[in-house]
Amino acid sequence: MTQSIVSTKAEKILSILNEKGYDHFTGVPCSLLKGLFDLLEQSDNSKVRYIPAVREDSAIGVASGFAISGRKSVVLMQNSGLGYSLNVLTSFNMIYDLPVILIVSWRGAYGNDAVEHDIIGARLTHLLDAVEIPYIELNDNETEAIHKAIEVIETTSKPVALLIKDEV
Repeated sequence: MTQSIVSTKAEKILSILNEKGYDHFTGVPCSLLKGLFDLLEQSDNSKVRYIPAVREDSAIGVASGFAISGRKSVVLMQNSGLGYSLNVLTSFNMIYDLPVILIVSWRGAYGNDAVEHDIIGARLTHLLDAVEIPYIELNDNETEAIHKAIEVIETTSKPVALLIKDEV
């Protein structure tokens, strides 16, 4: 995917989320989410607040704090980071109805990624189903997918995952 298409897609995702009140972002960098991280790091902070995280469970903690304070927040991470942070999600967010959008890069989705992504990549949706975290795959219609994720969050007050297979 060319850089301009990636930038446009990242800008669209960020714009839709911001229009819906999601203005607090945190996460651990991933090359598939590079466009989003670049935009967040370049932000003038008037529309969004971005706090980098060193670990995915810490990012969920930061986002959950925002949720407790009434702010809408987003966590960006690789699917391996999702696996790492399942305890926080299931023992905190799911129990206490703390909604956050999880933008998860689906590494290994196509089976031709680095070998360390093969196992979780092949089982990502099964893992999310097992812990009852709803997920929506972000495809060419970003608007529809993001609106659906927000609808799920607003009706359940639980985390929801937006799965991204391609670079944004």
